[in-house]
Amino acid sequence: MSRWLNRFQPWGVLLIRLVLGVAMVIHGYPKVASPGAFHASHPFAALGHAALDHYVHFIATLGLPAWLAYVSAFTEFAGGIFLVLGLLTRFVSFLVAINMLVAIAVVDIHQGYFSSEYPLALVAIAIMLLFAGPGKAALDRKIGFS
Repeated sequence: MSRWLNRFQPWGVLLIRLVLGVAMVIHGYPKVASPGAFHASHPFAALGHAALDHYVHFIATLGLPAWLAYVSAFTEFAGGIFLVLGLLTRFVSFLVAINMLVAIAVVDIHQGYFSSEYPLALVAIAIMLLFAGPGKAALDRKIGFS
């Protein structure tokens, strides 16, 4: 039976890469979108880069350097797009794993295990892709990065 299932490994890698990529895009979009990320009555809604500015401020209030907000937002949004395409998969997976580990350590850990489950699952998926690679249906494969 395992030989039969092994034929489907490339589809499993594709599925897991798409799940992580879409999750990251959805997670990162509100951090980079302007101004629709906030309700019209939100004080940052009228600003040009309101969402990203708000996220930078939030990261700074956590005691982290503000520039990490840009790295985090880019990793989540653009990295998610790269994962969906299967481009730079291992590198982006590494960045996503680090990003989610920081989120767990700085934000979620204080709220208990149950608030850490989702980011922890994303870390596990990212590490799996880091080790397994992008799979057959990826741009990395087409351009020789895998």
